[in-house]
Amino acid sequence: MSRNSNQATPLSLRSARWSTSLLFFLNGIIIATWATRIPAVQARLMLSTSELGIALLGTACGALAAMNLAGYLAARFGSRPVTVIAAISLCLTLPLLALVPTLPVLVGTLALFGATNGSMDVAMNAQGVAVERHYNRPILNSFHACYSLGGLVGALAGGLAASYNIALLPHFLGIALFCAILTLSVARSLLPVEAEAQGTVVAFARPTRAILALGLVAFCVVLGEGAIADWSAIYLNGTLRTGAGLAAAGYAAFSVVMAIGRGVGDQLTTHLGARTMMQLGGLVAAIGLTLALVVTWIPIVLLGFCLVGAGFSVVFPLTLSAAGSVSKQATGTAIAAVATCGYVGFLVGPPVIGFVADALSLRIALGFVVVLSLCAALCARAVGRDKPTANSQVHELIERSEVL
Repeated sequence: MSRNSNQATPLSLRSARWSTSLLFFLNGIIIATWATRIPAVQARLMLSTSELGIALLGTACGALAAMNLAGYLAARFGSRPVTVIAAISLCLTLPLLALVPTLPVLVGTLALFGATNGSMDVAMNAQGVAVERHYNRPILNSFHACYSLGGLVGALAGGLAASYNIALLPHFLGIALFCAILTLSVARSLLPVEAEAQGTVVAFARPTRAILALGLVAFCVVLGEGAIADWSAIYLNGTLRTGAGLAAAGYAAFSVVMAIGRGVGDQLTTHLGARTMMQLGGLVAAIGLTLALVVTWIPIVLLGFCLVGAGFSVVFPLTLSAAGSVSKQATGTAIAAVATCGYVGFLVGPPVIGFVADALSLRIALGFVVVLSLCAALCARAVGRDKPTANSQVHELIERSEVL
């Protein structure tokens, strides 16, 4: 590939796609590794629930602080170096979480962990959108499916490590070393900045109505995901009296179907279009959660959570893909803006649900997520074009030269 060309060969695009998929997978492993060992960190530092909540807030603050900076850097220098540096930094930060001696140090370390993860999230999505643009068809959902798969692998490995009482440091060091080696091995296969170029863009610009609408969609959907993650088991056990064991099935059903939905989402988007998929996603999620809240028969409730997972699965990746094509801003900057809106929803949603549940009821509070899902469906016209713009000749060569 010529240094001055903004086109990529079929071979380089295949390599970039698999490399980006691997980075999403590794990110999922690292985040799940930390999540599964939080109880061990809490026990080692003898933290109360409120103290742990304060510590975890550091992760969110770090991510929010870093996302827009990462978007600017990706626009300025390309997403490849930002993704690789953020990924290596995330790997280096993970073992530090096993060494923190006090709560204040844990808060600071989690802020660094959140900042590196937020930076990697924005940069690797910018790389994914760039690859998708060259493919001339939707593929971003497949990257997020790899993240979900990585989360599953990391959770299983973390569960085994916890069950065998493996200490935090060797566990975190092993995962970090594994992920760092794989990251470095694929770094050169990512698209360089020349291949990411999409014409005249600016790093910062006044947000357009489309970007604001996409940010609203991301806020609604990611808030809903956080609400299901934090409150589905409590709803099943506390409101429907299912028992603790069966209560976990709600989020499990939601997660599995979401992973499957992301796996097939690109094919469906190719046939139906991004706007239609976003509309259907919001409507299906609203219908599913309505079933779960109105009907008390547990099989129907679980079916409802499955539908919520299916609906939410494709919407957030579609907002990121659309952000990279509807704005005059550089891809990284636009993605950072939309991702930040989503992350804010993830942060504020669960506590707001809790406050409303205390004042009224959890069923009514979760009904708020139904309204937000419908709002996401109504804002679907912000997606713009149904397919990303790219070079059709390259697309045809890719189609003839690979089986995906």
